[in-house]
Amino acid sequence: MSTTKVFGYIRVSSKDQNETRQQQKMLNKGIDERDIFMDKASGINFDRIQYQALRERIRQGDLIYIDALDRLGRNYDDVIKEWKYITRTLKADIIILENETLFDSRKFRDMGDMGKLMEDQFLSLLAYVADQERKKIRQRQAEGIAAAKAQGKQLGRPAVTLTSLNNDQAKILQNNFILWKEKKITGVQFMNLLGLKKNTFYKIMKEYDKATKT
Repeated sequence: MSTTKVFGYIRVSSKDQNETRQQQKMLNKGIDERDIFMDKASGINFDRIQYQALRERIRQGDLIYIDALDRLGRNYDDVIKEWKYITRTLKADIIILENETLFDSRKFRDMGDMGKLMEDQFLSLLAYVADQERKKIRQRQAEGIAAAKAQGKQLGRPAVTLTSLNNDQAKILQNNFILWKEKKITGVQFMNLLGLKKNTFYKIMKEYDKATKT
């Protein structure tokens, strides 16, 4: 006889590292840490390493806790498809903690065909809201980038130049430039000392070489 397992699934975006709140909710439900799966990834699709690992472990009768529906995913069609795969194909259950009184697939299962109809309606509504929120986020990002460009602002990290090196980097450059030119240290060693990437390193070396000859 198989034993029912209880799992927790957590997702935070790569820009939002605050997984502690979701994790604590799972622990409060008595879920073992080894049965909590967490991805730091976009919710646009289900190509997530830990989610796929969880999916492989789910068996009939198992229960999966998720903090909110948008933690499962943000794509309208995919969320509905995945929910139905877990609850109807695998015959496991999902509880959404944010809407626990409403979104507990066990309640819908007990109501038979009428439960399926109600579940579909509620799921479609919430998945639609999650999908629209994702689109709004993308629109706001695009508008922000366009506005910044219109104002002549530089996006991303500022480029590192010879004049932007800090005091420690400037000293390392001065003390090791000749050694590098005479091939007494390698380029990899030198760029590691400076903490620079390859393209930036060679650009600054060119600038410094030119500056010392003028």
